[in-house]
Amino acid sequence: MNELRGSSHAPGCRFAIVVSRFNEEITDGLLKGACQALTDASVRDEDVTILRVPGAFDIPVTAVRAAETGRFDAVICLGAVIKGETMHFEYIAGATCQAMATAAVATGVPITLGVLTTLTQHQATERAAEGPGNKGREAARAAVELATLFRQLPEGIGE
Repeated sequence: MNELRGSSHAPGCRFAIVVSRFNEEITDGLLKGACQALTDASVRDEDVTILRVPGAFDIPVTAVRAAETGRFDAVICLGAVIKGETMHFEYIAGATCQAMATAAVATGVPITLGVLTTLTQHQATERAAEGPGNKGREAARAAVELATLFRQLPEGIGE
């Protein structure tokens, strides 16, 4: 049997981070966590490109565009959708997450989900705080593992 695994270190890998400006006090915390995780994985600052978008709904199309450039081994998506008094939360959260999954499959580039979908501001703040529970950190760690795993796989069928 042959088993391949990604690594927790990704020197030489390149990453795009797509981050929403909406709920910026939360998304800045997610971005800090993601950047720290990439630093911990031996990724150089010059191998990270941050793409800021207006809101969570804008993340998937930007992730696709970044993936299609061929410049990145993985794309990390960060945002925060917090439930309010209207149905807006359900529409944006569902559409964003579904579009990100579709984008990853369509492009063949790992696209990781660091978009919070919380019921309260407090829940979002907890998940964006410094430390091991930071969801931006988790999304970046997943991106590192997938990027290093995909580098071990052949490009296409029959290669």
